[in-house]
Amino acid sequence: MGERAQEMEPRAYSATPTGTNFLVAGYLRTTGSVSLDPSLPITDVRATINSGIIGYERTFGLLGHSANLGAVLPYAAGDVSGKLEDQSQSVSRSGLGDIKLRFAGFLLGGPALTPAEFARREPTSTLGVSMTIVAPTGDYNPAHLINISANRWAFKPDVGPSVPMGNWFAEGSAGAWLFTDNTEFFNGNVRSQDLIVDFQLHGGYVFQPGLWLAADITYYTGGETSVNGVAKHDPQANSRYGLTLSVPLVQGFSVKLAWSTWLTRQWQLRDRRRDPPIPLVRRLVDSHAPRTGHRSHSPMRLARDEPKYRQAAVWHRSTPLGRPCRRPHLRRIRRLCRGR
Repeated sequence: MGERAQEMEPRAYSATPTGTNFLVAGYLRTTGSVSLDPSLPITDVRATINSGIIGYERTFGLLGHSANLGAVLPYAAGDVSGKLEDQSQSVSRSGLGDIKLRFAGFLLGGPALTPAEFARREPTSTLGVSMTIVAPTGDYNPAHLINISANRWAFKPDVGPSVPMGNWFAEGSAGAWLFTDNTEFFNGNVRSQDLIVDFQLHGGYVFQPGLWLAADITYYTGGETSVNGVAKHDPQANSRYGLTLSVPLVQGFSVKLAWSTWLTRQWQLRDRRRDPPIPLVRRLVDSHAPRTGHRSHSPMRLARDEPKYRQAAVWHRSTPLGRPCRRPHLRRIRRLCRGR
């Protein structure tokens, strides 16, 4: 239901001793305006989504460096509301999400150490790499516009440095999400998406082992979608910032608290001023344009006229917003382009 590119992961490339097992459980609550799939004809999206995850990770030695392999299984339940073709709609969804697998290792630093050796080490700079794979195992119904699962494979190669400076640390990463096609998109369509490139920066302070605070920021761009080969002109250029706090509870157990919010969301602004849903523009033009005789609405005729309806919206969007419009159907298209 949400965008994976929004994730922020401080200490993703911090060194750990080999032979360590991690059992991970988490809870995430998302409220307010959310960034949904931009290819969907839904605007003014607001949601309350509760997500839980359970996962497992193990570290081991690989070519003299520390490495780890983990898996996470999410469950999500949420209520989503928005405007579909200018009509208010709301839905509720719940179910298992897509399973995520992640392998990470080090190209520089991060030697393979036992827990005893790791406790005596001096922290050094590292350069890590990872590969994340998301498999389409979650709940999905092609008759629904909004689903828990994305119903496609996703792959993210990533690289990032981590630099300790006394009790302070600075980290960064750069990666790209690559997607396969969803061949069972809404109503039997095929949906494709270009890669999404994302960058993350983190800086924080370690108060004691296991207790640290980090400030986070992420920026991601790209991801233009197409349906049946027709581009939707919806590339993203979004950023978020937040804070992450890790607190040790007892030996071997800690809790991580994270908060984040939007810094910019450019795709939603562009989406509102770009082409409105063509079926709705067609109905507006056809219902208000003067008729000079019988008009055939055969699929061939509608397909031939498609550029005219789109051009009407594009022409209307290009006129100065303050200029009065004498044609009622074009005034309605202008309001649609503005997202009103």
